[in-house]
Amino acid sequence: YQRRVHGAVGQGATSLAIKATNGVVLATEKKMSSPLMDASALQKISTLDDHVGLVYAGMGPDSRVLVRSGRKQCQIYRRTYREPIPVGQLVRHLAGVMQEFTQSGGVRPFGVSLLVAGYDETGPHLFQVDPSGSYWAWKASAIGKNMVNAKTFLEKRYTPDIELEDAVHTALLTLKDGFDGKMASDNIEVAVVNDKRQFRVLSSSEVKDYLDEVL
Repeated sequence: YQRRVHGAVGQGATSLAIKATNGVVLATEKKMSSPLMDASALQKISTLDDHVGLVYAGMGPDSRVLVRSGRKQCQIYRRTYREPIPVGQLVRHLAGVMQEFTQSGGVRPFGVSLLVAGYDETGPHLFQVDPSGSYWAWKASAIGKNMVNAKTFLEKRYTPDIELEDAVHTALLTLKDGFDGKMASDNIEVAVVNDKRQFRVLSSSEVKDYLDEVL
């Protein structure tokens, strides 16, 4: 099972994230198995709460289970404490769910890795969670098929004082570096969380404007 799970993640479409001084950007390829598919129906980036969201690489149905669990945890915390959940606490919850599925009988591990981006009262945060339930905080990271090359590209381009606008450009250039075919607003997805603690997926026209600037 472990080999199959890591294979599913390794064959997933490339997703990456960059933490800036004033926010975090997520970007991912949207790979469609047929030109007849409606691109607008495929969503790889999910909002968990107003201030936090995630992108996955691997098996889509598995990611939906984690998204549902994460959203529920966000609402439980909000209802209990009347404030948004700290990003690190949410990540610990998701990692705990994933780890439980590595040791329970009759179930298999989740076939996804996650990049979780959020902004709370301590600032911007980026975490990677793997199928084993291991998680780490990152300045920039990549998961999926082209993750080795993408990480190498990010290591060269990343600077600690990068701002969100530049981080979006760098994310798109990193995706382009290993992109199969022509990159367009309908085959990639981009989201940002800013210092107003607002997580949102960029519209197709916003993505097109950014692509026009960097390509």
